[in-house]
Amino acid sequence: MNIKEASEITKVSADTIRYYEKIGLIPAINRTESGIRDFDERIIGRVNFVKQMRSAGMSIQNLQQYMQLADSNEDHIQEQKELLQDQLLVMEEKRDDLQAAINHLTWKLDHYEDHMAKAEAELSRLEKQNKKSKRSFS
Repeated sequence: MNIKEASEITKVSADTIRYYEKIGLIPAINRTESGIRDFDERIIGRVNFVKQMRSAGMSIQNLQQYMQLADSNEDHIQEQKELLQDQLLVMEEKRDDLQAAINHLTWKLDHYEDHMAKAEAELSRLEKQNKKSKRSFS
């Protein structure tokens, strides 16, 4: 299958597939006699794997390292697991940051009348005061 078909199957753009090949996230793709990339099940699987890892937030650099370890003829399971563990920690930190923001917004909504309305009124008063003082200097 050609790159357009591979792109449709994997939902990864052709440009991204070419980039993944160029930087070694997927192995060199066999080509037809006319030079067109000829995708097989192995490459489709690899593109899908890379897509999933990128969706999990793994950086290109860490993913390259992971794929080099996975492709090695030697056993690097512990190093691969460490990379996955590091990524899990990154994602948990992002989740915690998002949860803190959600909690903050929820609190703001729950206390809108007694907190936000007062804060907004004060900001509005200060803005008007600032505009008045700028006009008096003109």
